Amino acid sequence: MAVTALAPHTPRALPLVANAAALTHLRRDPVLKRVIRQIGPCTMRPVRREPYEALVRSIAHQQVHGRAAEAILGRFIALFPEEPFPSATSVLAADPAALRACGFSGSKIAAIRDIAEKTAGGLVPSRRASARIPDDTLIERLTAIRGVGRWTVEMLLMFTLGRPDILPVDDFGVRDGWRVAAGLDVQPKPKELAAIGEAWSPWRSVAAWYLWRAADAVKKVKLPADTAVALPGG
Repeated sequence: MAVTALAPHTPRALPLVANAAALTHLRRDPVLKRVIRQIGPCTMRPVRREPYEALVRSIAHQQVHGRAAEAILGRFIALFPEEPFPSATSVLAADPAALRACGFSGSKIAAIRDIAEKTAGGLVPSRRASARIPDDTLIERLTAIRGVGRWTVEMLLMFTLGRPDILPVDDFGVRDGWRVAAGLDVQPKPKELAAIGEAWSPWRSVAAWYLWRAADAVKKVKLPADTAVALPGG
């Protein structure tokens, strides 16, 4: 796949996670088959970043509106004009007061410094090194970092590393997407959805993307209570 020229330091989008084999496999599930037909092609495309950068960005976005988080990140990056993104070494050498002036709380500064320390110490692998590490191992390693939970690592695996077989069952939107698509009254429990999703392997990331889209589609349709809902295009 040809890659178009990008401005300096712009993260490069990777190829789409979904392919014909993924869709053929997922269509074996009658619920997902209907969702795929109604939503259309999967456009999930990971962005090429180092895991360290992805983790720092995820901390910045925790419990903050997206635009506010991006503004904070912009000030943070501007502190280190010689680098496309502040390196772990630079962050560890920075005055915490300067980081606080960017808008980070004390707990987020502690988390970002821990990410930097773990990166410098080798716990957070480079993108190249992570290619040789299984999903479960990466989850176990990275959740040892302050402020980094399983969901955060799952998002990194899906949207930074492009791993195709991640099902974030603790995600509200994924569970609600299954509730909507399957016509259930209540969301499945995480363990229930994990069991259902075993059949979607090795393309559970793509299934999760479709469930997010199913949940989003219904949110856009405002109907009276007790009205049966079909996904747009159904």
